[in-house]
Order: sequence, then C-alpha cells, then structure tokens
Amino acid sequence: MKYDLEKDNLIDICKKGSMQDLHDLSADIRSFLVDKVSKTGGHIASNLGIVELSIALMRVFDTPKDKIIYDVGHQTYVHKILTGRADKFDTLRQYNGLSGFPKSRESVYDAYDTGHSSTSLSAAYGMAVARDLSGDDYNIVAVIGDGSVTGGIVYEALNNIGSNQTNINIILNDNGMSIARNVGAMSKYLNKLRSSEKYDQAKVNVKSALGNLPVVGNPLKSGLKYTKERFKYSVLGNEGHLIEDLGIKYFGPVDGYDIKEMTEILHAASKYDGPTMIHVTTQKGKGYGPAEKYPRKFHGISPFDPKTGEIINKSTSSSYSKVFGDTLCEIADEDDRIVAITAAMGTATGLGPFYERHTDRFFDVGIAEEHAVTFAAGLAKSGYKPVVAIYSSFLQRAYDYIIEDVALQDLHVIFAIDRAGLVGADGETHHGQFDLSYMSMVPGMTVLTPADGNQLAEMLKFAVDMEGPVAIRYPRGSSEGNHLRLRKFKGGNNVISEGRDVTILAVGAMLDEAIKAAEILKDKGVSAGITNVAVVKPLDTAWYNIKSELVVTLEDNVLRGGFGEAFSAEHVNSDFDIINIGINDKFVNHGTIEQLRKECGIDAASVAERIIEHLEREA
Repeated sequence: MKYDLEKDNLIDICKKGSMQDLHDLSADIRSFLVDKVSKTGGHIASNLGIVELSIALMRVFDTPKDKIIYDVGHQTYVHKILTGRADKFDTLRQYNGLSGFPKSRESVYDAYDTGHSSTSLSAAYGMAVARDLSGDDYNIVAVIGDGSVTGGIVYEALNNIGSNQTNINIILNDNGMSIARNVGAMSKYLNKLRSSEKYDQAKVNVKSALGNLPVVGNPLKSGLKYTKERFKYSVLGNEGHLIEDLGIKYFGPVDGYDIKEMTEILHAASKYDGPTMIHVTTQKGKGYGPAEKYPRKFHGISPFDPKTGEIINKSTSSSYSKVFGDTLCEIADEDDRIVAITAAMGTATGLGPFYERHTDRFFDVGIAEEHAVTFAAGLAKSGYKPVVAIYSSFLQRAYDYIIEDVALQDLHVIFAIDRAGLVGADGETHHGQFDLSYMSMVPGMTVLTPADGNQLAEMLKFAVDMEGPVAIRYPRGSSEGNHLRLRKFKGGNNVISEGRDVTILAVGAMLDEAIKAAEILKDKGVSAGITNVAVVKPLDTAWYNIKSELVVTLEDNVLRGGFGEAFSAEHVNSDFDIINIGINDKFVNHGTIEQLRKECGIDAASVAERIIEHLEREA
C-alpha cells in the first residue's frame, strides 16, 4: 500500500495497521526522507535508521499524553512526519521553517526541546517525578543513542532513576555510532550485548523445546521467567549485569526493524513497575545505499543528488576546520609534545589528517566535553601541549572545568573553538554566540579571533609558543575572505584603514561585513576606517589613537560580555561616541548565515544604516 504522508492520519495507521501496512509505511517514509532532505540538507543517516522504532513507539504509546523525549533530537524527522508535519518538510531547516530538532512551540508532540547530547534521561526523570507528584498517569519515554551514553550526565541520571525506581522507559537506540564510530568502554560493552547471539539463540531453543513437551511443557515455559536472570548471566557472563545492577530492568537486544517484536517488548516495558531499558539495535542510513556505506558523511549533509549521494554545489575552498587540522599536523611534525583532543568530532573539526599522521597523540574521548577539558589539563600539567577542538556551543558544557582545572592553574591548553558565531540551519542549540563572553571573563585567558584561514594558521602557531590558556574562535565554512591578505599575525590587531567620521572595529570574521559596510558608507559620503580585531583579550592598546568622532564595534557574539562592552568600559571617558553592534539578548533561530546576520543587525547594510542614523542625529 502507498501512503500519502502529507494527508493520511499516520498515528492512526501506526496503531491499527497490520505489520505489512507498517512495513509499507516504513518504505514510504524512507523514500520521502531521501527526496526531501536531498533538497534541504540535514541529518538523514540517523533518521533512516530509526523509522521502524519511531513507528513502534507511536503504535504502543499514546502521544502527546505520553511523553517521548529524543536525546540530541536530530533523529526526529520521522517523529515529525508521523505527527502531521510532512507537508512542511520543504521548509526543513529553512528560515522561518520547520526545525531540524524537537521544538515544543512547533508541536504538542514535541515533549522537550533538545539539541545537545545526553540530556534526555535527566529531563525524563524530572518529568516523571513531576507526574508522580501531581498524581497523574502517563508514560515517560526517553530515546537515547549509544553515542550519547558516553556523556557523564547519563550516569548521574541513571543513578537517580535506578535508586528511586521511577517509572521511565529508556529506549537505547544502538547503531554503533555517534557522528564518528563510537569509542570507549561503554561502546565495547554494548557491542558485547549486541552480538550476544548465543544468549538469544539459547532463549529461542529452550522456549521451543519446552513448548513441544506434553503436559508439563507450558507450565515449565511460564516458569522460565523465574530463572531467566540466572540463565542470562550464566550464558553472558558479566555482560548483562551493569544496567540491572543499577536497578533498571533490561530488555534486549531487540531487532530495530522487527516492528512486531518491538511492539511486544514496548508493551511489556510500559506495564512494568519501575524503570526499564529496551536495547534496540539499528543501522545508521538503513535503506539508502550511499548512507549505509558512508554513515558519517550522511550524519549531517548539505543538499545532495538522491541517485548518487554526491553533494550538490560542493565548496572547493578550504574551510576553517581544514586549515586548523592541516596546520596542527605541521606543528605536530616538529613538536612531539602537541596532542589533539576531540569529543566525538574528529573529522568534523578537521583532525582526520592528524589522526592518520600522529595516531598515538590523537584522543577522541567521545561525547564528553567536560572530561576532554580536564584530561587536557592533566596533559598540560605533565608538560604536553594539548589542543582541544570542540564546537563553540558544545564547549559551553565544560565551562566549569575550563575555569577550575585549566585557568586556575594557568595551564597551557589551547582551545580550538570551531563553529563560533552563527552557524545556520541547526539553529538555537548550535549557534556559537556566547564564546567571546564566556571565555573573555576567565582570568588569564587569551582570546584570539582570526579573520581568515591564513590568520588562523598564524594564530595557531603563535598560540603553541605562548604560556597559559589560549582560545582561538573561528566560524563554520570557507576560510577565504573577501579582503586583501592581512599582515602576518604577531600578537596584535591590524589597522586596515583610517576614517574621518567612523572607525569600525571588526572582530575576527566580521571583517568582510565591515569592509562592505565601509563601501556603502563611502557612497553616502561617510569616511569609514576599519581595524581587524584579532585579539579580543587582552585588550590591545596599540591602536587606541582613534581620531574619528564615532567608533563602532562589530562582533558575531552576544553584546553582553562581548568585545564591545569591554572596549566601551575601557573608553568610557573618550572623546568619541561608541556604538556596540552584536547579537541582542535573544536566542537566534535557524536559517542561512546571511539571513540570520540580517535578522540580528550585524550584516553590512544594517551596520551602515546604524552609523548613518547616528551621524545624522548628531549633526
């Protein structure tokens, strides 16, 4: 049967359809996903892998009364299709369109907003306790991937859930990956459970044999439940102990593409008095050949050709991430004290070549940013030069450890802060709009902001020879600027030009917007000078001899605590007026970087308009 995903009542089909109906629905959803995401881009591999599980959840649980919380949330495309949003998929991750993550403002079926990893169990526990305190009766379901269980907050939540025997159903979606292949002891543990065919086959054989015995067979079969746990441990050794020793009932492993078996186990788990974990094995990219073959590439992908899987309009310019990775390789060739650390984002942060050339000095700690930072502190304390490459919004999770373990001891740890500023289609949870503020307020921290790839490479080489903690923050995308080659970075800022009417102090990659704004102003008869702010902290006094009547600071960071506020505080008694331009006190939605800069008023046209308005008002 062929379904109209945009018009049919898919929840009703999930609940009442035959197994064949549901398999047909699964095939239709996969075709729909490939067609739509190939045009918009997005997280497709994880969604292709979770189709049948999403359908089984809808079949068993009564949403939105029952609350389903998806960890990270990038795998909720199927959930959105099933809950009546298929007709909006042409707008997926587009400006003012459908979000690529759960948003409670978007639908009552999105029980909790997520975007970062490992938070679902803590949120589920809070919602379950609230339910019990209120005397309500509904199910709480947390769907978490095996990659997310490297996050320490997962075990803090499991500790509470198990000890308090709170009724929560945990679905462990085990596909063996986060973005890259999973690492660490938990990955090995889950792999043992996943591959325990001897237990599964033994279970089938015993039930079959007992069922064939006359008279006593069925009583013995029903009594099998009494001895099942001893039987499980005798076959698996210690492999089955961990979850149940925490006080959580374990079901599985379950085939993530057997809807009938998942339905039965989900029903049983929902009736169990206490917390449960249903271990479901899936495959990233299931049903689409290119994504099955290259699941990492299709984790989050730009628009692509659905027939070949090749990216459309692939950029030929070097990204900041590539420049960072290549430069770090060169430095490490000459300095064997350089080590690279990442949190499940080795390829994404440009560290693939480093891993190949310096495998013994490359450390992927999994989705564990806090651990990554303190691990780096230990290395630095022992004489090494750790470089920690983490996305700006993810590094927020490790803020206490940056202060307490690195800065307080004045340790030489270099933070390569990727995806700083506005990142585009992933929206609020992924924008790096706070790092200038949260890093600049840390005592002893040096904060560098390259305007292009050349400057990033120079800064990285400069930072390696410094002392104390250093942060280098740079944006997503092409590292090629639309400006002339800047003078070599030697630890200070660059005065590009001087202006009679206004001086624009452009932080890092905002230099090109400042140059375009100056061109607009020139056409209006306004003389604008430009300075490339490469060092946000400490404040550089080398260019303080400003002669214009107005100074404008421009940054892709929130105004509170950013460069502009620091500059204004330093020059509160100066002869010139100051305007700080940055991101206002709000979270920024998803869209292209150009659209979002315009919305935030940090694009060239908006900057020029602010300056003209001020000069006309003061005239």
